[in-house]
Amino acid sequence: MTAATAARQRSGWLVWGVALGAYVGAVFHRSTLGVTGVDAAHRFDINASTLATFSVAQLAVYAAMQVPVGVLLDRYGSRRLLIAGGALMVAGQLCFALATEVWLAVTGRVLIGLGDAMTFISVLRIVALWFSGRRYPMLTQLTGTLGQFGAILGAVPLVALLHRAGWTPAFLVAAALGATLLLLVVVAVRDTPGREVAAGPTPDLATVRRELAAAWAQPGTRLGLWTHFVTQFSGSVFALLWGYPFLVQGQGLTPTAAASLLTLMTVAMLVSGPAIAHFCARHPFHRSVLVFAIAGSSAAVWAVVLLWSGPAPRWLLVTLVLVLAVNGPGSLIGFDYARSFNPVSRIGSATGVVNVGGFVASITLVLVVGVVLDLATPAGRATPDLSAFRWAFAAQYLLWALGAVQVLRYRNAARRQVAAQALATPPAATAP
Repeated sequence: MTAATAARQRSGWLVWGVALGAYVGAVFHRSTLGVTGVDAAHRFDINASTLATFSVAQLAVYAAMQVPVGVLLDRYGSRRLLIAGGALMVAGQLCFALATEVWLAVTGRVLIGLGDAMTFISVLRIVALWFSGRRYPMLTQLTGTLGQFGAILGAVPLVALLHRAGWTPAFLVAAALGATLLLLVVVAVRDTPGREVAAGPTPDLATVRRELAAAWAQPGTRLGLWTHFVTQFSGSVFALLWGYPFLVQGQGLTPTAAASLLTLMTVAMLVSGPAIAHFCARHPFHRSVLVFAIAGSSAAVWAVVLLWSGPAPRWLLVTLVLVLAVNGPGSLIGFDYARSFNPVSRIGSATGVVNVGGFVASITLVLVVGVVLDLATPAGRATPDLSAFRWAFAAQYLLWALGAVQVLRYRNAARRQVAAQALATPPAATAP
């Protein structure tokens, strides 16, 4: 290895490390509502449906911006989008810290969702441009998995700070953390190993449509979207909003115990992510088998929890969060499909398309759970009971059924495409 190559590798790890820190911050900002939902309901004097609009606003903006952000990413590069995203999330936390009215709190969550939308796929593009293809699956998993340290910061430490210092100081500290990470991005992140910026010419509308159409035409892109859809929503909704109320109001746990379970869920993500990446690298033709296993195990454990007579025992709740922990790393398989079936010049657009899947499912479930909780809560009760939570979380099975059918459909289409290419030319993509 030459000195120049070694220096490039060190620079690559530094750039990725700082960009990863930005994603840790994005996950922290994203998850701050998950453990403060009960406090938010009291602060703003709102019911479950209105509380759900906080997360729906954040997730809807995130999902709606994925394709536009993918196009912007291909044009302007990761550094500019990471800076813009970090600034928006800091502004969102400031709004949330100072909000006393619902409209300002929702505005804060919208700004956080907008900034969050620019972060993860920007880091993935850095991985694609700084590292070899054989490292991509592992670094993608490490990015998604290590990013969950942000959820740990957003669980027990934030709850402790919130209950000790109050609402505004807690979220001002969150904004300060975001500003620190933003400064590191400005100083350290570059788009490519060279001095040039990884950007193309400003595309016109026809070019944008053509690139998006090309990405969408790949069955592997749509397989990635539905993979993300079917694997992500259950764990995401549990961590982002409804898991904490379910554990405290439905299962009768203390706030500290509930936050500890969410922290355990995050730690389990850190363990499962590299294992999933290793499996995908060693057995790329069987990635979809792993997808079905992840979704199926989540559905099975939820069935036991929801059918249990009375509050679930602690061991069962621990099992639930451990199984749900695999959802996040499992959803990253969708991005591996996007990389496998699209050229580097189209990775931003294809990754944006894939990233829509899980968040559309999550938005749907967040909203449905909130509505069902309000409808199923007995008259005269200030908070939902366990029966209401059971009916609300049962809605997940409709999403699992839809996602499983679509994954099977596009897996078969992708395999037919690879087989057809193999007959004409050497295969250009890795089979699912």
